[in-house]
Amino acid sequence: MGICISVSEKDDDDENVTIFEERKKVPNGSQRLFSVYSKQGTKGLNQDAASIHQDYGMEDGTYCGVYDGHGGNGHRVSKIVSSRLSSLILDQKNILEKIDAIENGYYNTTSKNHVGTMKKDSAANNFQKWKEAIVSAFKVMEKEVKLQHNLDCSSSGTTAVVIIKQGEGLVIANLGDSRAVMGTICDEKLIATQLTTDLKPELPREAERIRRCNGCVCASKEEPDIQRVWIPNNDNSPGLAMSRSFGDFLLKDHGVIAVPDISYRPLTSSDQFIVLASDGVWDVLNNNEVASIVWSAESEEVAARAVVEAATAAWKDKFPSYMADDCTVACLFLHQKPQLQPFQN
Repeated sequence: MGICISVSEKDDDDENVTIFEERKKVPNGSQRLFSVYSKQGTKGLNQDAASIHQDYGMEDGTYCGVYDGHGGNGHRVSKIVSSRLSSLILDQKNILEKIDAIENGYYNTTSKNHVGTMKKDSAANNFQKWKEAIVSAFKVMEKEVKLQHNLDCSSSGTTAVVIIKQGEGLVIANLGDSRAVMGTICDEKLIATQLTTDLKPELPREAERIRRCNGCVCASKEEPDIQRVWIPNNDNSPGLAMSRSFGDFLLKDHGVIAVPDISYRPLTSSDQFIVLASDGVWDVLNNNEVASIVWSAESEEVAARAVVEAATAAWKDKFPSYMADDCTVACLFLHQKPQLQPFQN
């Protein structure tokens, strides 16, 4: 099933956020079970972007993505990826479905029969198809970024953290150091579970790959606590504080890759929400703090903004002499949020 879009909406105050949904699914007065919000830091242009697609891949399916751009053209790269990646993934998934149907002798051009066949897939087999589709789509996305006219991405790029909800399962894809966290109720307490690994150069498996490709992992004298990827013996080398990204083509021969980490998580009735955020949030708030803010928000529709506002305040409090990073959050609630007591640290 292709993505069904009848309207593209943007927050009046936020050109970095895009929401695709069927108008009939959101009647006047109805409560959305998601929210997304982005706020510019104090470094310059807001280089973050985010997108949410409703009825993605199937009825009640959802795609959420957050993208954190960096470098001189990072704001352009993040918006390109935000506008294209979800469609590329679904295109690749549909191609795989057709190939599988033909190879197994049950392909029928009618959508009804095709969808019925898809539903018979086991969870493991379906995840494998999503995984293949995501890997292929990320490759195509990387090529599209590289072939953009009048856009120098030699030292500019973006992260991408994506979740795809399909029925009672969640597919997670991560490229870079943005993050996804799940909020789950266990024994009447809120538990925050990190769904992704921050893909930074200091991770042993990432550092090993980078050094094997003749890249250098080290910190600069100016920022001794931040490990970066460098081109050895090159004074003009960009220092990248993540190990995977779209773009950053000067470093692609030195171990920085555009291959995402992909995982699957079955959903349970105890799982309440997923929150995606750029590292501007995670640099100043931990997983438990973010989950608590989301759960304590007045409604699903204001949860993302509540996290961003808390992160903005934390930047001023914790790092008053630093320039605050851009902060972007997308929240997807799996059920309508009940009124429960706030999370206790």
